Amino acid sequence: MRKSLALQADLSEEFGACVFDVTLDCEDGAPVGGERDHANMVAALANQAQSATKRVANSVLPRVAVRVHPVDHPAFEQDLDIIVGGAAAALCHLMIPKVETVADVDRAVRWVDQAAAKSGRTHTLPLHVLIESPGAVHRAFEIAAHPRVQSLSFGLMDFVSSHGGAIPASAMGIQAGESDAGLDQFSHPLVLRAKLEIASACHAHGKVPAHCVVTEFRDAGTVRAAASRASRALGYTRMWSIHPDQIRPILEAFAPAAHEIDLAAEILVTAGKADWAPISFGGKLHDRASYRYFWQVLERAHQTGRPLPDEARTYFSA
Repeated sequence: MRKSLALQADLSEEFGACVFDVTLDCEDGAPVGGERDHANMVAALANQAQSATKRVANSVLPRVAVRVHPVDHPAFEQDLDIIVGGAAAALCHLMIPKVETVADVDRAVRWVDQAAAKSGRTHTLPLHVLIESPGAVHRAFEIAAHPRVQSLSFGLMDFVSSHGGAIPASAMGIQAGESDAGLDQFSHPLVLRAKLEIASACHAHGKVPAHCVVTEFRDAGTVRAAASRASRALGYTRMWSIHPDQIRPILEAFAPAAHEIDLAAEILVTAGKADWAPISFGGKLHDRASYRYFWQVLERAHQTGRPLPDEARTYFSA
């Protein structure tokens, strides 16, 4: 966790923007019986990251989140009392795993808000939820519609495991062998359907879809190819990493190409000079619908640390 926070600080300095979140893990990270001590350590790390940034002039604010235990776990309420109650101001969001229903979200909101009130946090803490079962996928649109939910993430490995062996282990990886009929996480029909449902639910309600992990963390090419497919074909706008070596390949895959950035900047500058009326550019008609698209290209470029043309950089200056 300390290495992740240090890497976030290094890349923020390099790119001039916080290009990835750090999610400190309590669900799988805490040893059984040691949940309280682990929660205290996580809260301390979150507060230390914020304090360190405040001591550096013009530093980019870190984005630190915490994945707590599921709402039905005995340590859930304890996690919130310690982490949200003690470090709410340092958190960008809270990750709730194994959400099955809107009722789970409502329960999480009640406890989060109680703990945040004790901490003195003045604005609501957004929730990110993990969709990890067939039932949760079925209810993805209802969950995404909840006003406190900011993002849905797909929990690939738990999703596969929840099928009782009906989905082969190859579907947890990439580039499965012939013995598994080539069914990996991008080709198994049930897994692919789940990914599309989650992405569609997010876009229907203006939320952020976050793609699942790639376990082949030493293979940068595989990570980059998976991230590119998640972004270009499946509609995901963020992706989880499980190792520092995955950060740059994911950023590269989710970032717009240089020619896309240049085109977006040129079209928006031309549109601005026309007071956002329809324009002809390169022999094609553009209006407010395409302006929204090209603005989103520039947003993605900024969020992934890509260099922007001078005329576009002013849009994101502090």
